[in-house]
Amino acid sequence: MTTDPPPNAKTPSQLIDARIAELGDWRGDMLARVRALIRRACPDVVEDWKWRGVPVWYQGGMICTGETYRSTVKLTFAKGAALADPSGLFNASLEGNTRRAIDLHEGDAINEAALVALAQAAAALNSAGR
Repeated sequence: MTTDPPPNAKTPSQLIDARIAELGDWRGDMLARVRALIRRACPDVVEDWKWRGVPVWYQGGMICTGETYRSTVKLTFAKGAALADPSGLFNASLEGNTRRAIDLHEGDAINEAALVALAQAAAALNSAGR
């Protein structure tokens, strides 16, 4: 038996919109920018809201999460260690065997083409593994 969500329940995309607005600073702007790039890279991406407030993007499996901290917006790629990163975007969580992350700070420039390529590669890897 399935249960319908309450009529006033927000969708994950609406919750992400609200989080971006709630941040109201460079972190919200950065999260909005990377979200737009992920959506451009993967037009069929599904947005989710997990772990009490973390945006998550899926296509054939988890692509990445978008966590926000006081001084960082962190994109954690679920299978990042298996992805080629010729542009060197990954700068955090480098010691693990599975995940890799990109820590973005206030004023950081985003290599948009490289991030789009990385998201596309993550989605392709998810599809190949099914």
